[in-house]
Amino acid sequence: MTARAEQLARNWTQAKTDVQLACEQANRTFADVTIIAVTKTWPAIDVDTLAECGVTDVGENRDQEAAAKHQQVRDSNLTWHAIGQVQTNKVKSIVQWADVIHSVDRLDLVRALAKVMPNREKPLGVFIQLNLDPEIREARGGLRGDNLLTMAEAITDVPGLQVRGVMGVAPLVGEPEAAFASLQEASTRLQTRFPQACDISAGMSGDYKIALKYGATHLRLGSLILGNR
Repeated sequence: MTARAEQLARNWTQAKTDVQLACEQANRTFADVTIIAVTKTWPAIDVDTLAECGVTDVGENRDQEAAAKHQQVRDSNLTWHAIGQVQTNKVKSIVQWADVIHSVDRLDLVRALAKVMPNREKPLGVFIQLNLDPEIREARGGLRGDNLLTMAEAITDVPGLQVRGVMGVAPLVGEPEAAFASLQEASTRLQTRFPQACDISAGMSGDYKIALKYGATHLRLGSLILGNR
């Protein structure tokens, strides 16, 4: 085993231990939480190593990089998550490698997905991204909560698309606790109309413990597992 492989194995073991402890502190069940190893900018060999260590979910945010990596990785049982902002002209490629998209935040993206879904054999999971910043920051993506149910209706009208829940990124300014609390409230509101949409994608390496307190089911962990460049 190479030094890099040994480091990744240690990181993954430590990350699982830390998340399990955080779950206990938040009165959550560890088995109900999915850890997504964010492998963007890292090579396919790292993904293969993590898969051998027991990682089941990986996250990528650039289509060109992810599409190539998906072809190179040996493990065909991994679940691939598209976690970055999605351009409409990339959806044809993204649906070829992604199992879940975390950043659906506008109707033109839903319409673009509707055009390419007939070419896909299996369902595609979708998280609706909400903007948690006090002020709208277009570059960060996400819609306001009052548009949540309209977006969910549009998604469910597309055969093959499945609304999994809501997704959010902690604000650049302000308290992440308040932001994640509002995301949890949005999740509750979504479930009144779509009971199956019970997942919450929230929390990264620096704030996942707070996200877990507010119902996060999918943690997007990069540096804790892959390290820093």
